[in-house]
Amino acid sequence: MSHVDNTENTGNRTVDQEEVARFSAMAAEWWDPTGKFRPLHKFSPVRIAYIKEYAAAHFGLDERSPKALEGLRILDIGCGGGLLSEPMARMGATMVGADPSPVNINVAKIHAEQSGLDIDYRCQTAEELAAAGEKFDIVLNMEVVEHVADVPLFMETTASMVKPGGLMFVATLNRTLKAYTLAIVGAEYVLRWLPKGTHDYNKFVTPDELREPIEKAGMEVYEDCGVSYNPLLDRWSRSRDLDVNYMIIARRPA
Repeated sequence: MSHVDNTENTGNRTVDQEEVARFSAMAAEWWDPTGKFRPLHKFSPVRIAYIKEYAAAHFGLDERSPKALEGLRILDIGCGGGLLSEPMARMGATMVGADPSPVNINVAKIHAEQSGLDIDYRCQTAEELAAAGEKFDIVLNMEVVEHVADVPLFMETTASMVKPGGLMFVATLNRTLKAYTLAIVGAEYVLRWLPKGTHDYNKFVTPDELREPIEKAGMEVYEDCGVSYNPLLDRWSRSRDLDVNYMIIARRPA
């Protein structure tokens, strides 16, 4: 697919159409735990536990409750097939899932309906949501920033939708030699977890490159952690190593 210049339409300046096309082509496999999205399925328990723990603590909710996120309105930006939106909805959150790919949104809607979940899925960009004045208690910005066309603009746009006193969770890949070795050479070429070309090393983002636009948007980063893979246990877990996969939490003052 030829590259599409996204800068002409101010409603999707952060959207990289080549990335949208790549993930749209794999959309049918979103919910196959052994398919092309297997790494996300394995990674999800760590993401979900992290979000639940810090969201419950921040908003004074009961982390042990099956409905630990009840009363919170959450945006899952770049939601794909809904792998994160669905568990958040099960925990009681009022979910909006947004993705620029109509194919992904269709897959997400069908799966949510089959699962008996009420999720507001929209084929919209971050800019379109922000322009409509949407506000959320939490914005989930997970495994998205390494696929957008303009990281600072995307971060500022998504941060602008966080209500006073709200949170934004971000998960992405650090731009280090270690990340290149493990996330691209290892995951795409050696282990073949992901199709070749899924990630572009030049689009990996350092924590400082996230922090600057987040702070510019009036939020502060107050927590970070790495996520590491144990090949012997075939399991992901939190770590203090931010060199490859990492997550951060930013909060907007009340």
